[in-house]
Amino acid sequence: MPKITKNLLIANGLMALATLVVAMRGIDLNHLLGLHFFLSPNFHLYQLVTYMFMHASILEQPSHIIFNMFALWMFGSVIERVWGEKKFLFYYITCGIGAGLVQELAQYCDYVGLFGQPVMHLGATVGASGCVYAILLAFGMTFPEERIFIFPLPIPIKAKWFVIGYAAIELFAALGSPGDGVAHTAHLGGMLFGFFMIRYWNRHPGAGYNRSRGEEFFKNMKRNFDRHKGNTDTPHMHVERGGSKADDMDFNARKKARQDEIDAILDKIRKSGYDSLTKEEKQTLFDASHNQ
Repeated sequence: MPKITKNLLIANGLMALATLVVAMRGIDLNHLLGLHFFLSPNFHLYQLVTYMFMHASILEQPSHIIFNMFALWMFGSVIERVWGEKKFLFYYITCGIGAGLVQELAQYCDYVGLFGQPVMHLGATVGASGCVYAILLAFGMTFPEERIFIFPLPIPIKAKWFVIGYAAIELFAALGSPGDGVAHTAHLGGMLFGFFMIRYWNRHPGAGYNRSRGEEFFKNMKRNFDRHKGNTDTPHMHVERGGSKADDMDFNARKKARQDEIDAILDKIRKSGYDSLTKEEKQTLFDASHNQ
């Protein structure tokens, strides 16, 4: 499991346990660290960060943290491999803050009665859902044609339709059931911030976007699956025949040199991280991912 994904899972798990422990002493951590409405006397600026590590009680609503952590592990592991540790963490925290800001805006609309009767008592918002929905969006935009199984659907669906469906559900829920206790606007806010960030990174590949690392993750899964089925074939170099032997040797030499260069860059990433690469090395990886 990638480093940042693992540490985020641990941090959320520890905060969930801490919430239970201090509750025995009459302290409500969700009240202290959850995100309050900005006009409330209980609001503090740090809550825009702390709220995303808090969840509803694991005894009363275990599905809240279980779903979020499962999605973080399942999709976050892939996206972190694509972007690297620093970019993934930046995306996670920024989208979480963005989700909180959108939730504050939605609560202000409720407070002034923009879409109905004014709401005077607004509860605190907790949960990593805004971050998780942003990660789902990142997966769908990075691997739109990748097919995934979603229970209880009997057939796999493409990631892009999965993300669009979730966004539509959240939009209709936000409009149709505003008092259900779920921060639907925060979910949409995380996706909104994530969308603009990914669009920017896609247009500026030198900023650290490297789809090939995520694609390699799926290739490794397929190789492991084939191995379990008894297929022991390993990937090998294939040269199209038809030219002279000298041409084939020259082609193989150029291909091997190119692969050695890519391997050296990947080794550098493993040792020092993606941000240690030069602009030329990042461009080399980007070009290689688009020439596969």
